[in-house]
Amino acid sequence: MLVAVGGDGTVNEIVNGIAGLEGVELAIVHRGTGGDFVRTFGIPRKIEGALDVAHSGQSREIDLGRASLRTWAGREIVTWFANIGSAGMSGAVAKRVNETGKSLGGKVSYAWSTLAVFARWRNAQITVTVGDEKRTGAMYDVVVANGRYFGGGMKICPDADPADGLFDVLLIGDVTKRDLVLTLPKIYRGTHLPHPRAELLRGEKVTIEAPIPLPVELDGEQPGTTPASFEIVPRALQLRVPRA
Repeated sequence: MLVAVGGDGTVNEIVNGIAGLEGVELAIVHRGTGGDFVRTFGIPRKIEGALDVAHSGQSREIDLGRASLRTWAGREIVTWFANIGSAGMSGAVAKRVNETGKSLGGKVSYAWSTLAVFARWRNAQITVTVGDEKRTGAMYDVVVANGRYFGGGMKICPDADPADGLFDVLLIGDVTKRDLVLTLPKIYRGTHLPHPRAELLRGEKVTIEAPIPLPVELDGEQPGTTPASFEIVPRALQLRVPRA
């Protein structure tokens, strides 16, 4: 058993070391800011509860995502993620949060950065392919979800199941400032869907292309830009979770 003491970025680093290995189990003691990965599984955020799960919880096999993208230096890489990958505005939001600090806590830091980045962000013509489905249009963001939460507690894909062998892929279209202000509180509750400017698709493989490189976010980290592709890898991680 490996015990990750940290946040989503720590989990991401460890997952990139153990993905697909048999006989290795991951337990998480949350000590980060966002804590989005543990929310999906109900792993306690307090140390005592998390240690109890690590000691006497149950093992669950879950899927992981494998992403191919271009680094900021232009090199092509393949990397793993446990929770959520995205391309577009959310990549810029994560970058701003990590660069400006998280002294206000995860929820406030991400919410404030979302509003600040949105104020100057310009959507792009993005082409997204999910299995046999293809969409092209003006979009602010494409969210490729294995888990349900990102951005410090936003329940962005409320029905995502990290053990069903599929991504939930949310296409966020040409939203207005009014849309964002009215919808943001609903996102934290997971009641924002359906929405007239969003579409939810499901699939095992996703590709994202745009005329200009868009920032890619994986588990709150910013490893590079589009073009990017994402592939679900079923049952690639054993995770210690609370007993049912």
